[in-house]
Amino acid sequence: MILDNVDLKILDELQRDGSLSNVTLAKRIGLSPSPCLARVKALESNGVIQRYVALASAAALGLGLTVFISISLKTQSKETLADFEAHIARHDEVMECYLMTGDSDYLLRVAVRDMAALERFILEQLSPIPGVEKIRSSFALKQVRYKTALPLGLG
Repeated sequence: MILDNVDLKILDELQRDGSLSNVTLAKRIGLSPSPCLARVKALESNGVIQRYVALASAAALGLGLTVFISISLKTQSKETLADFEAHIARHDEVMECYLMTGDSDYLLRVAVRDMAALERFILEQLSPIPGVEKIRSSFALKQVRYKTALPLGLG
């Protein structure tokens, strides 16, 4: 799907506030509601818009510790990687998981209540995964920037 400026404006508005009504969205981008809705539906059906979510506050939910965990596996076979990824997908604490290049095979961003919760997660959930060789943690002292909107090149 080739995106034009109107599509990008729609995406920009929806990335800022996914709860906008179609009428409000249409007014903001300068379209009438019917073509605006058609464009949103096209963006959804083509996979440009994947889903709509509410962003919750980690602090308000008592999840005061953000940890970046590097994990190295003993082997990098297709089966080992798939097995590790299946295990990781079962844990709500894991906010993001990336297959990396370099010294670590995976980088996780984990949200937990405190150090005790982190210790339980590492000892009871990560360490027992077959093939895990090294686990290294880095703690976020302060969140300098957090965003969910992708850059659209609008300005």
